[in-house]
Amino acid sequence: MNIRTAPAATGFRAVARDWLAQNFPPSLAGRQEEWVIHQPLYPEGEDWAAWKTAMADKGWAVPTWPTDYGGGGLTQEEAKILKEEMEAIGAFSPIGGMSQNMFGPTLLEFGTEEQKQKHLPPVVRGDIRWCQGYSEPGAGSDLAGLKTRAEDKGDHYLVNGQKIWTSGSVHAHWCFCLVRTDTTKKHEGISFLLIDMSSPGIEVRPLLLMSGNSTFGEVFFTDVKVPKENLVGGLTEGWTIAKRLMQFERSGIGARKQTHGELRPVDVVAKDYVGTDAEGRIADYDLRSRITRHRMWERAHRLTVERVAEESKAGPSAATSVLKNAGSIMLQTRGELLLEIMGMDGLGWEGDAYGETEQETLRVTLQNKAHSIYGGTYEIQNNIIAKRILGMLDHQ
Repeated sequence: MNIRTAPAATGFRAVARDWLAQNFPPSLAGRQEEWVIHQPLYPEGEDWAAWKTAMADKGWAVPTWPTDYGGGGLTQEEAKILKEEMEAIGAFSPIGGMSQNMFGPTLLEFGTEEQKQKHLPPVVRGDIRWCQGYSEPGAGSDLAGLKTRAEDKGDHYLVNGQKIWTSGSVHAHWCFCLVRTDTTKKHEGISFLLIDMSSPGIEVRPLLLMSGNSTFGEVFFTDVKVPKENLVGGLTEGWTIAKRLMQFERSGIGARKQTHGELRPVDVVAKDYVGTDAEGRIADYDLRSRITRHRMWERAHRLTVERVAEESKAGPSAATSVLKNAGSIMLQTRGELLLEIMGMDGLGWEGDAYGETEQETLRVTLQNKAHSIYGGTYEIQNNIIAKRILGMLDHQ
């Protein structure tokens, strides 16, 4: 494997700063919100296209991935410096999502060399979009109860079944999918398949959410042929792989920031809508106290995310469940505070009577209600925390 010898950290900061100055279009500074709203598609324009191409060529959208698969080959320390330099000028990665944050790291760990060479370079460049085929109508929190079957037909598997709440399925090219290959066992009967979404027999039906978005879908598999080489890991080893992928997912959810709607700190927004007292403080004492507690929570959460990242050099751990729950509470509390602060102005769905930011904030708040459900419910995370971190095993 081609492992690059990294320059000293002090020298790399200058390298990163110079490269960004030459390649990041100043017109895009602070415009990450537009990219997030367009996902999984992409904003139009020459600057957007140039920035995506530059990051793809450099591999810095996934800075620590090996260069063999198109990644940046950076150390963790260099990746942190790169992030700091990007944030300093309002830059952001124009390539991201579950393909890079969930599927890619999992395939790096469990995939064959042939699978990595085939699937990772398009992910690095943002050319291929993946969706997550996990939940089913009868298998949500009890994911291991899934029934989608993959029958061995000699040179291929024949897949039949249904997935629901399939993230990104409406626009996806491929699906990483949990299937049952052994009906005599529960967790030990599951395998992890890579399925081409253009295969005959696949139907996707979008699901409209109360936020007005349609980021999920129902996926139906009817006699879908999947080549044997698309099996990741060994047969019936899917549950082990699935748990690892969910750690990557929860790590991303736990570290997530609000990226559209009202992005200003809650206390700044409150001063605009509620007003201030003679001393320049938020006029409402009770609201001021609750905002203070929330800002303390935000700060503590951000520092904890950074500390866990420093301590988990080998990848996500069970601590991701703590961060996932804490991050969900933080985002949901922020949304409720913002709507309370905005009052009637925060209840507008559409129309000229409400500002665009106010309307988007309402939609984001409704969408964030799902934070404590997807990626494993709040209660499931508490079980993981109790068993794997606190050592509280079930009594027989």
